[in-house]
Amino acid sequence: MVFLLIELINLIVMIVSSFILTIFYIKSVQPVLLEKKIGEVAFKRCYYYRIIASSLMGIIIITQIVYFCYHLLQFFPRFFPWDYWVSFLIAIIIAVPSFIFMFKGVHDAGEETIKPSRNHSLYGGIYTKIRHPQAIGELGVWWIFSFLLNSPFLCVFSLIWIPIFYLFCVYEEKDLKLRYGEEYIEYKKKTGMFIPKLKSFKKN
Repeated sequence: MVFLLIELINLIVMIVSSFILTIFYIKSVQPVLLEKKIGEVAFKRCYYYRIIASSLMGIIIITQIVYFCYHLLQFFPRFFPWDYWVSFLIAIIIAVPSFIFMFKGVHDAGEETIKPSRNHSLYGGIYTKIRHPQAIGELGVWWIFSFLLNSPFLCVFSLIWIPIFYLFCVYEEKDLKLRYGEEYIEYKKKTGMFIPKLKSFKKN
C-alpha cells in the first residue's frame, strides 16, 4: 500500500512538473514581449524562468528513476521484452547525435543558452544551418533516460515532449522576430527549423 502511494504521488509529480516546466520555459523565451510590459528587467526575469524550467527538468528525471523503482502501472510491462543490452545500445545511438547537437548549440549560443541578453546578436556556427539544435539534443535526452531505465511507459510518456518542444521553438521564434525584425525573417529563409535547407549546403 505504501509503495502504491509513493508511485501514485510520483506519477502526479511527473505530470504536474511537465506542465509547469512547459509554462515557465515558454515564458523564458519571450523576453522582448515581456519587456513591453515590465521594461528592461524582463530579460533578467526570463533568466530566472529558464532556471526554474531547468530545475523542473531535473525533478522530472528523478521521478522517472523513482518510477523505475516503484512500478505502479501494471498494464504497462515494466521492461522491454528484449535483453537490457539492446535498450542500452538504443540509448547510446540516441545519445551520440543528441549530445553533439546539444553541446554544439550551447557552445555557439554562448551565455544566451541560459541567460537572454538584449544586446546579443544572431548566433553563428551550427545556427547557420538549423535554428534549434539545442531543442533537438534536449528532446533526445528523454528517450536516453527511458531506454537506460528499460521502461516502455517512460518511452511512451516521452512522446509528450515532441509537441511541447515544438511549442518552445515556435514561441521563441516569435520573440526573436520581435527582437531582430527583418534580420531574423531573412535568417529564417536561409535556415531550417530542425533540418538544414538544401541551399545551405550548396553554398559550402
